[in-house]
Amino acid sequence: MSYVKEQIKVIRERDPAIKRNVEVFLYPCFYALFFHRLGHWLYNKKRFFLARFVSQLSRGLTGIEIHPGAKIGKGLFIDHGMGVVIGETCEIGDNVTIYHGVTLGGTGKEHGKRHPTIGDNVMIGSGAKVLGPFKVGNNSRIAANALVLQEVPEDSTVIGNPGKVVKTRGERVNPCDQLDQVRMPDPIKMEICTLKKLVESLEEKVQRLEGQLTVEDADPHQFCIDENCSAKDICDEYN
Repeated sequence: MSYVKEQIKVIRERDPAIKRNVEVFLYPCFYALFFHRLGHWLYNKKRFFLARFVSQLSRGLTGIEIHPGAKIGKGLFIDHGMGVVIGETCEIGDNVTIYHGVTLGGTGKEHGKRHPTIGDNVMIGSGAKVLGPFKVGNNSRIAANALVLQEVPEDSTVIGNPGKVVKTRGERVNPCDQLDQVRMPDPIKMEICTLKKLVESLEEKVQRLEGQLTVEDADPHQFCIDENCSAKDICDEYN
């Protein structure tokens, strides 16, 4: 019953679509996390075949694949859930929200830690891929369809493919309170704005330098090859 109460609380906090508590039994993540608890217990008991069997049974039922070796904290909410993949050495903190199509995977065949560690209060948008044995810091957001291949600092936003980290004005926020996947900064646009300002600054400097130069200051023969340059007379004529 404690598990059911926890799921009701989590889902009601983060999904406005739920109208009654009984609807919690219609959410795929409810069953995926329930089966994971069983599979993880079997995995820790070294009953690896049974653990994977439970995991695959859950995958067929919910469309959510969680390896039984993954460590998951309290308050995880997987909205919709279809296509979510969580790898064996992945670690997920408390109060994390994951949307459909997310992959928390590895990048090679090496043994040991090869999947990401997700901090507390992290939100991962639909279709995002987080690949590799690094940490996503607490209170961070990963935008939809982002490809994250390197560590993410706390209180940050990651956007794009490959993912770029964008600080949220240095303000500490809890993205799981906002669940906003739309109003996020655009790192490419920010880079373009920076380049535009740089070009404008250079144009101003060029204009100031041009204003300081006069025709008299210029040497009409500065481009002559030698003293016997054939164009020397023409330069003198038009100077």
